[in-house]
Amino acid sequence: MLMDWPVIQVEVGKENYSKLLLQIPDPPKRLYCRGNISLLNNSCFAVVGTRKLTSYGKETAQQIVRDLANNEFTVVSGLALGIDAVAHQTTLDCGGKTIAVLGGGVGDKNIAPRTNFTLAQSILKNDGLLISEYSDKENIFAFNFAVRDRIISGLSLGVLVIEADEKSGALITAKCALDQNRDVFAVPGSVLSPKSVGPNTLIQNGAKLVMNGYDIINEYRENLKLFSEKKSGVLTKNPTEKKIVDLLSEHGILFVDDIIRRSGMETSAVSVSLSMLEIRGAIKHLGNGKYRKI
Repeated sequence: MLMDWPVIQVEVGKENYSKLLLQIPDPPKRLYCRGNISLLNNSCFAVVGTRKLTSYGKETAQQIVRDLANNEFTVVSGLALGIDAVAHQTTLDCGGKTIAVLGGGVGDKNIAPRTNFTLAQSILKNDGLLISEYSDKENIFAFNFAVRDRIISGLSLGVLVIEADEKSGALITAKCALDQNRDVFAVPGSVLSPKSVGPNTLIQNGAKLVMNGYDIINEYRENLKLFSEKKSGVLTKNPTEKKIVDLLSEHGILFVDDIIRRSGMETSAVSVSLSMLEIRGAIKHLGNGKYRKI
């Protein structure tokens, strides 16, 4: 049983609420949490995919997640069978931290699927986190799982899709990520495999092709270094972030579009830098894409 871990409510606007999640258009008003809530403001990255994975999908997920977990990412997924479960378990095997976002309550009787109850227990025992926007008193409906996908992507700097057929729920998470201006990555697969239709289509439409974990890590290397420095009290020297801070110091409050225009930087670079600055408490998101320096 998981009774040793009480349910903690984290409300929107509170200090321990995820800074990244505040950036999405429809953040949950409260999160029901069990475990280490400090993970909400770690450098999070989502890994999702099919429930009916192949050996290729499993081995690829293990390799990539191992790299992510060993490079200070907190791995986010949905506790589903298949790729989700492999992502959580591989993170734990590496001694890393993982967050499971549930489609129902986080109480013992509501954790689903029941076949992953032991995995949920292991996540908590290893200083991980279970979260949901649903209380244990609410009924679980199929559409809850699609709605929660926006939280998986919203918590994360980016989303990786590993194996997904054309109707896979993982593609809902990828769409949420795009709507939230998050990075989308995908692992290519055989054109003969139905499980590769989703990732291959995402890549055709502009998702970043991933062959190993460092294809992701190198996208965020500077910001991961700065996240570690933040925890040890070292001031950032990242030129992109410095430019953003200087602009906010000069102009007070700016919209994201204004920051992009005035800085002359790429949208993706600005988005990542804003996220990391907010996590470190250097700037504040005021809603509707407006930021100010703290």
